[in-house]
Amino acid sequence: MDYIDGFVVPVPAENREAYRALAAKVAPLFMKHGAKRLVECWGDDVPDGKVTDFRGAVKAKEGEVVVFSWIAWPDKATRDAGMAAFREDPEIKMEGEMPFDGQRMIFGGFETIVDEAG
Repeated sequence: MDYIDGFVVPVPAENREAYRALAAKVAPLFMKHGAKRLVECWGDDVPDGKVTDFRGAVKAKEGEVVVFSWIAWPDKATRDAGMAAFREDPEIKMEGEMPFDGQRMIFGGFETIVDEAG
């Protein structure tokens, strides 16, 4: 089963297009390095929780939207090699400021244990 990298990040609402453009720019680079799929989801129905929630996890501020994304890899070995190659890829050089605060991004790698499709 696939190995998944998951990400949650707060993005200022006015930076939606800049974030989308950045994601569209890096997606082919992840694919070049072995990723099978990259999905970026702009928060639309992200409720406040009683104990914890997505907004709290990334310390989202007023005017920020939570983005949930993931990258599917064939396996962990491909992910490890692909992420290392991605970080070294000369095409990844970013110009200007990032459209989000990367210090508040949460992320991790996950082994798939159930994968059903209808």
